[in-house]
Amino acid sequence: MVQESRAGRWAAALLLGLMVLISGRPGYAEPLKVLTAGAFKQVLLGGLPQLETIAGTPVQLEADTVGGLIRRVAAGERFDVLIASPQALEALKPGGAITGNVTDLARVGVGVGVKDGAARPPLATVDQFRDALLQARAVAYVDPAAGGTSGIYLSILIDRLGIGPQVRAKAVLVKGGNAAERIVSGEADLALQQISEILPVKGVVLAGPLPAEIQSYTTYSAATAAMTAQPAAAAAVVSWLRSAAAAELMRGKGMEPAP
Repeated sequence: MVQESRAGRWAAALLLGLMVLISGRPGYAEPLKVLTAGAFKQVLLGGLPQLETIAGTPVQLEADTVGGLIRRVAAGERFDVLIASPQALEALKPGGAITGNVTDLARVGVGVGVKDGAARPPLATVDQFRDALLQARAVAYVDPAAGGTSGIYLSILIDRLGIGPQVRAKAVLVKGGNAAERIVSGEADLALQQISEILPVKGVVLAGPLPAEIQSYTTYSAATAAMTAQPAAAAAVVSWLRSAAAAELMRGKGMEPAP
């Protein structure tokens, strides 16, 4: 009985010591949660080691459409940094979800993705773009109802071009995830999406951006949560995203850094 008692005390002391040791390790803290629009996700993934270093804690990334992010924040989801369109961020200010300035980070245009090795349709003119959509077997893009910026714009654009019914009849609407992945799966042979979301998909190449006359750029900005428990870390992340190193990373991901 004495031996068992001593063994029990020894095990408890060892467990307590390990807990103290672990809790005292640098970086052992609650992750900094960053909610981001899908188009900006690749920039954050590329800079994740630097972000975690300057934050001093693990960084948890979660991506969604801008509409989805706004709904989540409005429903009370906890976050530390939010990256979305500046209009969406400003709309959250009156409710007290974010605080401070809205910081512009980068902008990105819409492009056309095709299967790697497939013929790339000419896209220099509006007529060529229109013909590419009409000739495609199936066209994938983000479902406008999901709140994706590119999907909302494209739904308006095909009507402007007079081909709304034809394109919608063969549309592969993506409610979550990446439209370009529908090319890999064989569900579509064209994907219309922001360029930064097309480039990282293996098996898909960028055929080109939309013609200049109908191109639509989306700006992405950052804001910190009013209720963040780590305001210094959140501010440091936003500050790094305005650095020269981040700007170089953005260019490599198909985005144009904010001036």
